[in-house]
Amino acid sequence: MGSKTKKGLMTWWQLSLLGVGCTIGTGFFLGSSIAIEKSGPAVLISFILAAIGTYIVYDALSKMSVEHLDKGSFRSYAKKAFGRWAGFSNGWVYLFSEMLIMGSQLIALGIFTQFWFPSLPIWIGTSIYAVLGLLVILTGMKGFEKFQNIFGLMKMAAIVMFIIVAVILLSRGMTSQPGDVNSLLDTYKNFFSEGYRGIWLALLYAFYAYGGIEVMGLLVIDLKDPKQAPKAGKIMIIVLTIIYILSIALALALISWGKFKVEESPFITALENFQLPYVMDIFNGILIIAGFSTMVASLYGVLTILTSLAEDHDAPASLAKKGNMKVPLPAFLFLAGGLLITIIIGFLLPDKIFEYMITAAGLMLLYNWLFILVTYTKLMKVSLWERVKTIIGMLLIAITISGTLGEKTSRLGLYVSLLFIGIIGICTFIMVKKGESKKSV
Repeated sequence: MGSKTKKGLMTWWQLSLLGVGCTIGTGFFLGSSIAIEKSGPAVLISFILAAIGTYIVYDALSKMSVEHLDKGSFRSYAKKAFGRWAGFSNGWVYLFSEMLIMGSQLIALGIFTQFWFPSLPIWIGTSIYAVLGLLVILTGMKGFEKFQNIFGLMKMAAIVMFIIVAVILLSRGMTSQPGDVNSLLDTYKNFFSEGYRGIWLALLYAFYAYGGIEVMGLLVIDLKDPKQAPKAGKIMIIVLTIIYILSIALALALISWGKFKVEESPFITALENFQLPYVMDIFNGILIIAGFSTMVASLYGVLTILTSLAEDHDAPASLAKKGNMKVPLPAFLFLAGGLLITIIIGFLLPDKIFEYMITAAGLMLLYNWLFILVTYTKLMKVSLWERVKTIIGMLLIAITISGTLGEKTSRLGLYVSLLFIGIIGICTFIMVKKGESKKSV
């Protein structure tokens, strides 16, 4: 799936579109319900802060991609900046975070499918989507790009459709049926009802809605002109932030924020009292497409990083072996095994599992983003403004991580993520010691 020598064929706007396809998913369509529950209408501030943090991370990543283009992206840059231990640990932290993300996406897909088939067990739905996702990956890079571009447009169209429907409902409700729809004034008069603590707790779930920019970093190598990578990300993040903020603001205007449910998309909740059966079905279909396409993006990310790790002997070298297929078969089978494990975990621990997994996955991703910023300051010559900007990004991420201490469910997710970090830390230490003993011999 791509190599250093391959000539890129992608334009900057195609990368932007791919970025949308890889980013808009259950992190936004379902995770935003958790964010709303934590912070009320002030969730909008959490999303704006997360957008600023995401932009700072992507800007650093894309600038490193321009200077040190490599298919291993952030893990290769970390290795270049700090040595083998950094490339090893970075790659494996990302790998585990994406595995958790795939698990949370699959559980969400099972939940969305129950909207149409209430009696269908979640594990059957997740198994079907897992197999379909692996089939998309088997089509190679071209199939992945086409798939993400089509689904990216569909997801954008769905959010725009929700915005239009919500505006129509609000305009009608405010003029002819004022009792049916909350006015914006009523909804937002208690904007800070959950206080600053609510914004703090919701930050993780807002950041999670932007997860996927690191996949854009992996795709920079396929650009015709890698120097256009910063522009592609900047435009993508601006567009994404506008539609995120607008759609959440309208959902909050339609119904009281206290009525949103963690296990249901806020957009479904906002529309279900208006007797719009076709709109609800269409939107549920889009939610499934959204979750599925971001799961496929995670699959692509894991396969790329796993192959890169194997080529650098930071994973079993056999995983990178290519046969007649478009993807390395051993790495593909590793991926299938990882999906199977996440399905089993979801089956064994159904209660609150989505929130635990989304917390742990979001945190693992943020640890990675934090290291991208640290790598950037080490690897690149940065101006005073860029250094200040990077420190702001690090602070935002640190504040977000600390927010998980504020609640029991989030704390459990934090402990799960720290367990993974501990395991990877021990493996990194063993790997470094082995390397030192070989040198001494």
